[in-house]
Amino acid sequence: MVASESEADKLPVVGKPVRGSHTGRPIMALLDLLGRRWTLRVLWELRDGASVTFRELQSLTGGVSASVLNDRLRELRDVRIVETDSKGYRLTVDGLELVAALGPLQVWVGRWDDRA
Repeated sequence: MVASESEADKLPVVGKPVRGSHTGRPIMALLDLLGRRWTLRVLWELRDGASVTFRELQSLTGGVSASVLNDRLRELRDVRIVETDSKGYRLTVDGLELVAALGPLQVWVGRWDDRA
């Protein structure tokens, strides 16, 4: 018997309800995906575009469990943000563009941190 997927484990789909949105607007689907445990850390560790093995990525992320890392990588592959090659995992062109799009948040955080 296979356990049913919980709502939190389902891949966010544009146009379908996601966490925080009944409409599933694209930005809300993305925020649902990015808000999952370890997703941003995986993107951070892959940000330079180099391929890394599963074990290397697990080590870089501070020892996230293999099952959680597998889940995050599967989700990121399913939405074409991460891909595999002969050397391991790496960001796709879309993944690299997403990481670049997050760059202005770093600038904002720097200003916000200075005010705190």
